[in-house]
Amino acid sequence: MPTIKAPGLDRGLIVIAAVLLAGAVASLLDTTIVSVALTSIARDFGASEKTFQWVSTAYLLTLALVTPLVGWSVDRFGAKPMWMFSITLFLLGSVLCGTAWSITSLVAFRIVKGIGGGMILPLCQAILAQAAGPQRFGRVMSLIALPAQLAPIVGPVLGGIIIDGLGWRWIFFVNVPICIVALLLAWRILPAPGGRHDVPVDRLGLLLLPPSLGLLVYGFSRFHDTAGFTNPVTMLVLFAGIALLGGFTIHALRTTNPLLDLRLFSSRTFSASSVLIFLHGVAVYGPLFLLPLYYARTRGYDAGSIGWLLAPQGLGTLLAIAFAGVLADRFGSRPLVLWGTAATALGTVAFTQLLAVPDDILLSVSLFVRGLGLGFVGVAITAGAYRDISATAIARATGMISVVQRLGASFGTALIAVILAIELPNASASPGTRHIASAYGNTFWWMLTFTLINFIPVAVLPRPRSKHPPLKLSGSAQPADTDPTRESGPLA
Repeated sequence: MPTIKAPGLDRGLIVIAAVLLAGAVASLLDTTIVSVALTSIARDFGASEKTFQWVSTAYLLTLALVTPLVGWSVDRFGAKPMWMFSITLFLLGSVLCGTAWSITSLVAFRIVKGIGGGMILPLCQAILAQAAGPQRFGRVMSLIALPAQLAPIVGPVLGGIIIDGLGWRWIFFVNVPICIVALLLAWRILPAPGGRHDVPVDRLGLLLLPPSLGLLVYGFSRFHDTAGFTNPVTMLVLFAGIALLGGFTIHALRTTNPLLDLRLFSSRTFSASSVLIFLHGVAVYGPLFLLPLYYARTRGYDAGSIGWLLAPQGLGTLLAIAFAGVLADRFGSRPLVLWGTAATALGTVAFTQLLAVPDDILLSVSLFVRGLGLGFVGVAITAGAYRDISATAIARATGMISVVQRLGASFGTALIAVILAIELPNASASPGTRHIASAYGNTFWWMLTFTLINFIPVAVLPRPRSKHPPLKLSGSAQPADTDPTRESGPLA
């Protein structure tokens, strides 16, 4: 197998990664911690289920709205100022959420928090990609992936401890010291920007893209069952989102500096990686919706037990990403995605046989194998997406990747919810939870199919080679030094 001789991680790059992770941890833990607190919040404010769900929905919608702005904001103001702005806004939103006096005020403050939180992870990726260069980005992505995979495991446990000991308001206040430390480290260590750049604002793009993504995410969130197909509001929201997205596509291909540069897709590697990132979002977030329901409704486990039953997948992912970055930098993304997809499919097979009531140990081992596959694929496809991207296009590429990730996650959850809603009535015709389990098993057949689809875009990924020329985009200036093997790049 051909290998790539990749430069090592120098001390400066490791320090920058540590500084960024200090800020990213708070954002990564936020969603999983808050999900545990929703019941307590609803009880204190006397809110109905439809009302308190907006505590999460408003945050997710805000993430979708601000993500496309990351690339332009970095090009316009520089990475360090935008990083400190996003952490500051996240800090402000956390304090306001902790002092909320009603469910309405809490939802409004979650929007403030979402503006900052929606920028933190894309900015983290953009800064590290710029500093590391494509030849070292796989290992740097592993550093980001570790806390990202720990969040679903640690978040609910930490949230439960905080709520039981201090109350739900402290799940927001706990972000305050983390954000303050992150700001101080960023101010002292991150390189200063090289001044503002004259990057024009894509006003028409602002009117088309963020609203389209918000409408799509909201539309997907309304698909709790098959009624979503006939609900006029849901369908109107989705069609409006698709229409605005189509309008933005036409606009972006005709303008010089669009909000998201679709010319990035002229790179075969970036296009294939984007498809894989979308499918990876489906593969990760679909089962995150499905598995807790299965264990609760057919096997009768409580929330605490379900957390432990799902832990093997997180442990497998952690183990995989500990090695995935080094392997991706050494062998390239293609073989790693192939291995990871095969492992993910293998770990999903047992869940297609739920009618036979497989042993918990078998399911736990399968989840561990599945986690291994997801870990390898997640790091490899993100690292691979940057391989042919020049230094000036990294911020825009990060915005595109983040948009694709969010749409894949939303679509995956909605898709699985609808498929399960179709399967359950058929299974319910027969008495007993065993037949209900068959509905979950049939739904996992669809998850297995979507996993196997990964092999199609993987075939398009280029084989490893010693050097990848940077992608040159029309309408954007290219610096003299865009060699992807560089040790580091400017962070402005």
